[in-house]
Amino acid sequence: MLDVAVIGGGAAGFFAAINIKEKQPHLNVAIFEKTKTPLGKVKISGGGRCNVTHACFDNQELVKYYPRGRKELLSVFEKFNPKDTISWFKRRGVELKIEKDGRMFPESDASDTIIDCFYKSCATLKIPINLQQTFENFETRDNHYEIQINGQKILTKYLVIASGSSQYLWEKLRGKNIPIVNPVPSLFTFNIKNPLINDLMGIVMPKARVSLLVDKNLIKTYKINNQDMHQTGPVLITHWGLSGPGILKLSSIGARILHHLDYQFEIILNMTGLDEASIINNLKQKKLEDSKKKIDANPLFQISSRLWEKICVTCNLTDKKWADISNKELTQLMTILCQYKLIVNGKSTNKDEFVTAGGVDLSSIDFKTMQSKVFKNLFFAGEILDIDALTGGFNFQAAWSEAWIISENIT
Repeated sequence: MLDVAVIGGGAAGFFAAINIKEKQPHLNVAIFEKTKTPLGKVKISGGGRCNVTHACFDNQELVKYYPRGRKELLSVFEKFNPKDTISWFKRRGVELKIEKDGRMFPESDASDTIIDCFYKSCATLKIPINLQQTFENFETRDNHYEIQINGQKILTKYLVIASGSSQYLWEKLRGKNIPIVNPVPSLFTFNIKNPLINDLMGIVMPKARVSLLVDKNLIKTYKINNQDMHQTGPVLITHWGLSGPGILKLSSIGARILHHLDYQFEIILNMTGLDEASIINNLKQKKLEDSKKKIDANPLFQISSRLWEKICVTCNLTDKKWADISNKELTQLMTILCQYKLIVNGKSTNKDEFVTAGGVDLSSIDFKTMQSKVFKNLFFAGEILDIDALTGGFNFQAAWSEAWIISENIT
């Protein structure tokens, strides 16, 4: 018989098990993982470096990176936030570093550093890690749970489910009257075929702004702030269309609307991040200062030369000098730079880093304890919940924080 059964050998599962056992050494805690290789997302996160958290130390600002779960996570982060994460790993000999964009990685630049830390802690605390163990169901038995794993029944007092996004498990939970928000993809790239960006894969627009063109009634229906329909950040041209932080942020914010639209929609791309007046002023200044230079040979706004040349072809400015550009042509150039409409026809997702919007309905969770309101002593953490974040270490931070709160409430 177990005191605590942790379902899921990912970030949230390991963090919960380790902290529970450290705080309550007398409890018999065990991890059950479906695959042969636990901590899979930890392994591949950040290109194999593991983006542990983000250097955002204001909780009010931190929650803004979560399209779903903002209100609930505010109280969670008041108890355990990125500063606590940094301290937690430091106490275990793992130093984290901050990169320019705020992402935090182990100084080793190796995800194995985090994985080894978790394995070492489990070994020290004598927490068994049971692999290839499929959680099939659970039943209540007096003050305990009878869980079924690989066809065998195990009794446990506390049940922690941190199994990540799993359609199979969500259906099992739905059958137990635990409300589930239907999952949809989040954090994906946009498939676009357009002459302007074709054959320019690898080019980045570092200060882009991307806006979703969708019906205002849809925005109201899905309770999204109008301002969130516009996102800024680097945009990358790919073989399939557009990617990069600006696109990923927009896909996350608009996940449910875009699913509703079957991923057929339009966007407005501002390649510069500047407003119309600023662009026009810059173009006029260029006309004055570099009148004898060719337009297509002198890119502006940190736009790559190859993309700038295509823009000039589109505007019939090839081989024309700045002195010869008309006001009409200046306006046309400005429009393409900051109001370029693109048709999106589908999405692409890195399956290894697949993120979903959906899961256990947040209204059914007591966020003071991370305990289910439907079943006593049943706890949830990680992607099993209807919480997801933008890229940058935020999903991991939510997992650490939720798991920490669970460990505070199991005695």
